[in-house]
Amino acid sequence: MEDTKKALSARSGSAILKDPSDPFYSVLQEYTDVVSKNPPMGLPPDRGVRHEIDLVPGTKYCVTRQWPLPKEQCDVIDAFFRAKHEAGLVRESKSPHSTPAFCARKPNGKWRIVHAFNKLNAATIPAPTPIPCKDVQQNNTVGCTLYSTLDLVDGYYQLLMRACDVPLTAVRTPSGMLWEWLVMPQGLSNAPATFNRLVTQLFRPHRAYTQTYFDDIFAHSRAEHGKSDLENHVEHLRAVLECMRTNKLYGNLDKCVFGAEEIPFLGCFIGKRGLRADPAKVKAIGEWPRELRGNGSAIVESS
Repeated sequence: MEDTKKALSARSGSAILKDPSDPFYSVLQEYTDVVSKNPPMGLPPDRGVRHEIDLVPGTKYCVTRQWPLPKEQCDVIDAFFRAKHEAGLVRESKSPHSTPAFCARKPNGKWRIVHAFNKLNAATIPAPTPIPCKDVQQNNTVGCTLYSTLDLVDGYYQLLMRACDVPLTAVRTPSGMLWEWLVMPQGLSNAPATFNRLVTQLFRPHRAYTQTYFDDIFAHSRAEHGKSDLENHVEHLRAVLECMRTNKLYGNLDKCVFGAEEIPFLGCFIGKRGLRADPAKVKAIGEWPRELRGNGSAIVESS
């Protein structure tokens, strides 16, 4: 497991940019505006897909009162919305709808801002957008020997709201402000479906060597057409990055992996030697109480 982590770390964007001799160094240098540690923050372009909120007929107002929060959380929430307002992602609102905000701890100890869209989600008509089939995506990579994975930064914020639905996203803060989102916020019930529709549409021309799963983009290559796997992968990766540049999508340099022989892929590891279970997940199941292990086996087989 540690060897796998080290191998992936060595193929991260940050590591590659420290080694000019790496075959992917020049590609990353060429696209530092697309994959970086500090991508630009601002309103994305209209790419033909906006997040839409269609309410159940008869719905009037979705309102939940803001409950008291500790001062630390209040300060974090205010700072969060100030930054988003400066970036042009939110604006002050007069909406009759409102959702409270609160904080939850991340594994790294930092705060995550959460919007309690419970009432709005309950009144939203579910989107019919299909979810990518994991088995099909895995089969599409069979026989490949080089892989890259790109993690989109704040993926939801890279997609606009439908103008008439902006007031529905209004969020109140403990300090008494009311903000509404111009981009798709996290927590909306149909947000994953909308984002998946966007990336599926944008990367459809690259399906022969690219798979997308929400905010993760996977590029995979093999030796074919008289070219080595490395030559093909550099070409494929450049096409993917150019698509991101054209559509102003941005990747997190530290979380992206380039030119690896194996990558984490939808809960497993996939590479030149085929598909294998994630050792971290296997270890976690092995540490379950004995009476639960039978159920764990069923979960692994069905996932």
